[in-house]
Amino acid sequence: MTSYLIKGVSVCGAAPTDLLIRDGVIVDGGGKADTVIDADGLVALPGLVDLHTHLREPGREDAETVETGSRAAALGGYTAVCAMANTDPVADTAGVVEQVFRLGQAAGLVDVQPIGAVTVGLAGGHLAELGAMATSAARVRIFSDDGFCVADPRLMRRALEYVKAFDGVIAQHAEEPRLTVGAQMHEGPTSARLGLAGWPAVAEEAIIARDVLLAEHVGSRLHICHVSTAGSVEILRWAKRRGIRVTAEVTPHHLLLTDARAASYDPVFKVNPPLRTDADVTALRQALADGVIDVVATDHAPHAVEDKECEWAYARPGMLGLETALSIVLETMGANWDLIAERMSRTPARIAGLTDHGRDPAPGVPANLTLIDPAARRTIDPADLASRSRNTPYAGLDLPGRVIATFLRGEPTVLDGKAVK
Repeated sequence: MTSYLIKGVSVCGAAPTDLLIRDGVIVDGGGKADTVIDADGLVALPGLVDLHTHLREPGREDAETVETGSRAAALGGYTAVCAMANTDPVADTAGVVEQVFRLGQAAGLVDVQPIGAVTVGLAGGHLAELGAMATSAARVRIFSDDGFCVADPRLMRRALEYVKAFDGVIAQHAEEPRLTVGAQMHEGPTSARLGLAGWPAVAEEAIIARDVLLAEHVGSRLHICHVSTAGSVEILRWAKRRGIRVTAEVTPHHLLLTDARAASYDPVFKVNPPLRTDADVTALRQALADGVIDVVATDHAPHAVEDKECEWAYARPGMLGLETALSIVLETMGANWDLIAERMSRTPARIAGLTDHGRDPAPGVPANLTLIDPAARRTIDPADLASRSRNTPYAGLDLPGRVIATFLRGEPTVLDGKAVK
C-alpha cells in the first residue's frame, strides 16, 4: 500500500500540520513517504458521510448505479453514504441489502451502507424483514420508506419498538399523504399565482409532531429526513428539550433555494419536500448552526432525462447533491470547518453507527479524509458531473470550495480533483 505525506494541511481549520498515512491509518511523527502532497492552504476534514443517498441500483441503472453514485460521492468529499431503499426490487429483504452492500464493496470508492425499508415494498402495510436485514452481512441499522411516509401510527410504533432491540433507527419521510394529494410545490402565494397545487407545511409538521411523541413513548431512536419548514424546526427544538431521542437532517437545496424557483416551471426545481420560503430557509440555517438540525444530508436523487425534461406535473421530484453539497454548505453557512465536520461527518457517522468514519484526522485513526481548497471557486456544469444523471439545480452557479483529494482507508479515490478510478 502506498504511503502519503500530506504537508502543511489545516485539520478542521486548526494550525497547519503534517499527516502521514501508512497502511490505511494516520501515523505519528514525520518520516518519508512514497508520495508527498503539498497541502499549503488546504483544509483536511474527516471524510464526509451522507445519511440520505439514492443510488437507484438495482432497477434504475439508467439513472444511477452504485459505481457512478459512489464516484460522485468521492468527488464530493464523501467516504461513506447510506443508500436508500427505494430500489427495484425494494431493499426490504436481507438479499437485496446484501446485494447493494457488495456492489459498494466492488466499486471501492466509498463505503456504501444500505438503508432497509420499514415496510414491505414501501407499501405501508406490513413491516419488512427488519431483523434479517440487521443481522445480514450489510448490518443494516437505519430503516426508511423514504419517498413515502409511514403514515399508519400503529405501524410506526411497532417499527420503533422492533428496532429498539438492536439500537436501530427509523428515518421518517414526514408527509401526511392525505394533505398532499396532487401537490406540485410549496403551498403559498407562489403556488396560487402559478396555478400549481400546493404542498402545505403542516403536512410535514403533523407527522413530525406525532412521531416524536411515539419515539418518546417507546424510548426509541427516530430520525427525520429532509426537514424543510420553520414549524418543523420548532417541533424538533421542543422534542430535544424533552430529551426525546430524535435527530434530523436538512438538504443543501433547502438551505439555498426557495419556492420562487418554481416560477420558471423548470422541473429541475421540483423536489419532495418542496422548496419552501425565504423564512423557512432562514430558520433551517439557524437550526443547523444551533444543532436543532443535526446533519446535512444530500437526498441525492438522480433521474433519467425523460423523467425530468418534461412538463412539471409529470416530472419526478428530486435533485443531484453529492458533488455540490459541501460547496452549498460553504455558500450558505460559511467556512466554519468544525461545524462542517460535525454536521457532515461526525454526527452522521455516529447516527449510522459507522465507527471508522467521522473521526478527525489524527494518529491512530483510519485514513478516511478529504482535502479541500477553500479558496477555489467553480462554475457548475452538469456535463462535468460524475453522476449518470444531470438534474442539478445549480447549473451555472459559481460556488466556493473544491475537493482536491479523498482517501478511503488510506487509498486515494480522488487526487488533484479527479477520480482515481
